[in-house]
Amino acid sequence: MLVVEGLKASYGDSRVLFGIDLAVGRGEVVTLLGRNGMGKTTTVRSIFGLLRPTGGRVSVDGRDLTAAAPHRVARAGLGLVPEGRQIFAPLSVEENLVATARSTGVPKWTLRKVYELFPRLKERRRNMGDQLSGGEQQMLAVGRALMTNPNLVVLDEATEGLAPLIREEIWACLRHLKDEGEAILVIDKNVDALARIADRHVVIEKGAVVWSGTTQNLIATPDVKRRFLQV
Repeated sequence: MLVVEGLKASYGDSRVLFGIDLAVGRGEVVTLLGRNGMGKTTTVRSIFGLLRPTGGRVSVDGRDLTAAAPHRVARAGLGLVPEGRQIFAPLSVEENLVATARSTGVPKWTLRKVYELFPRLKERRRNMGDQLSGGEQQMLAVGRALMTNPNLVVLDEATEGLAPLIREEIWACLRHLKDEGEAILVIDKNVDALARIADRHVVIEKGAVVWSGTTQNLIATPDVKRRFLQV
């Protein structure tokens, strides 16, 4: 579904990505792991056209979308839950959900389905975005991405800054999405939680892939976590 080959990117004269390779198949959950500042968010920005790559290729379902405008990437079936949530603060919960909603034919994700996934959002549907807790804002960011009816959901820092109970709700949501057959690319620091839901993992260090493998491979090689993921 999503294939990233040899992706390179820079901010001005500062090179950040040095040839990232990763792929996500249908119904697959893949993680992008690494310490802070290693290029994870830059990879996401480059995939979504928010940063123009300096090399490599991004394709979705075989269609070349390298350096495509963000709206074209979204129309190709990629939904983003950005780092920092970035919800529309002056809009209500329900307005946030319908503002970017997209459907083709019979939509899989509707307001009713999102409210079933996150009952708290239904309770708060008339509240403005800036009247929500951090956890509620993250739920809203996930729901907003689902309302675009994507083929692949990308979550950048899925549980960063959230209380433990809210984190568990987000992990439960991702397990549910996986059971529903959604393809997911997720970035987070909680490796143990990710290992319970992900099929494969890609680890980057200083803008390059240093390890990739299945969850079974990751569990069998604890040195990977110590060398590349622990602070």
